[in-house]
Amino acid sequence: MKCGIERLTGEPELRRALTGRRIALLAHPASVMPDLTHSLDALAALPDVQLSSAFGPQHGLRGDKQDNMVESPGFIDPRLGIPVFSLYGEVRKPTAAMMDSFDVLLVDLQDLGCRIYTFITTLRYVLEAAAKHGKAVWILDRPNPVGRPIEGTRLAAGWESFVGAGALPMRHGLTMGELAHWFVATLRLKVDYQVVTMLHWQPHAAPGHGWPLGEREWVNPSPNAPNLSMARCYAGTVMLEGTNLSEGRGTTRPLELFGAPDIDAIAVLREMQRIAPEWLAGCRLRPCWFEPTFHKHAGKLCAGLQIHVEAASYVHEAFRPWRLMAAAFKAIRRLQPDYPLWRDFPYEYERDRLAIDLINGGSALREWVDDAAASAADLDALATQDEACPSRLPHWQGPCAAAASGPRSAPRAPDPCSGNRRSAARARGGPPAAGPRAGGRSRRPRGR
Repeated sequence: MKCGIERLTGEPELRRALTGRRIALLAHPASVMPDLTHSLDALAALPDVQLSSAFGPQHGLRGDKQDNMVESPGFIDPRLGIPVFSLYGEVRKPTAAMMDSFDVLLVDLQDLGCRIYTFITTLRYVLEAAAKHGKAVWILDRPNPVGRPIEGTRLAAGWESFVGAGALPMRHGLTMGELAHWFVATLRLKVDYQVVTMLHWQPHAAPGHGWPLGEREWVNPSPNAPNLSMARCYAGTVMLEGTNLSEGRGTTRPLELFGAPDIDAIAVLREMQRIAPEWLAGCRLRPCWFEPTFHKHAGKLCAGLQIHVEAASYVHEAFRPWRLMAAAFKAIRRLQPDYPLWRDFPYEYERDRLAIDLINGGSALREWVDDAAASAADLDALATQDEACPSRLPHWQGPCAAAASGPRSAPRAPDPCSGNRRSAARARGGPPAAGPRAGGRSRRPRGR
């Protein structure tokens, strides 16, 4: 398999259009070649590439920042002498001065296949900025490590945020190149962009099911993404960031386990099995104990569950992490109705909407958890509607849908479910009329 950066550096004909133009790179620690050379260094070694600047997303170009809302400063690269701009610091959208530093922006970001992963939002922002300032963007495609399955509700209208760049399902099944096609189409951007596609990527092939096991080393795209197991779990376990349960930050298995000092993990597992045993398929759940060294419940012994998705028990098409975690929340609410499940704190610069709602792109999941009468079938019905409308997603037209070339201004993607979206948005908890977009505060649940 070859990623976009490998093709660009190895095929001079692909670089011909870059000759004489100032080149910038948007990258992070996982932006590496097969020999683990960083993409910035690989490009700098090419005599026909004129690097003029670089950009880093959340956690930084070098991955130096551990937690959310911990900003990275800009700096001058000591070896190359070029400015490195942070898109997770004073600004998250590139400024006019930043855009003036290059003619062509190369985007080489390893994604995790989940809507909330902020590199997706950064991709949207740079495409919009390029359209505004007349710059070109080349997306150097990389694998979606969790493959093609889609799961979860789509982000509801009005719930856009830095952790929700568009109306995608939670587990969207797209590569960064395909996401670029989708953003250009749905936002009707008039932008000069290209996708340098991968060669020989097999998203349906075992055992990697999207990640080329045995071919490439795993490099953390963010500090708490240490392995493929985390990536597979992430579309579900990321919701823990909006709760008072530990997601395993401060342990060696972040976002693969969850728990708290004041829950009965074995009872939670039994209740999950009663709620929806089919939602626990494709993996193994193991009761465990852990003590985070930092973050939530630091220094306290937590009872919890670890999700195992690395052995023969893992069934890729059956594993549904979003539903699994929904079942866990529902189980805790049934066992401990007054448990302070939802964490109320500023999340990704949002202070007026609950983190759990921002993560899910609406309040539907939280409301389902808190509704004692709501069944697994009710949540399944909400999610299935969105999961059954894949025709708007490029990969359903074929793997790595055609590479773009030249200036692109794609029409808006058709929405086969558009007739149901308004009522569905209401059912899934669309934003209140006087929410932050209108300058007011949204209503928060009391006592939880």
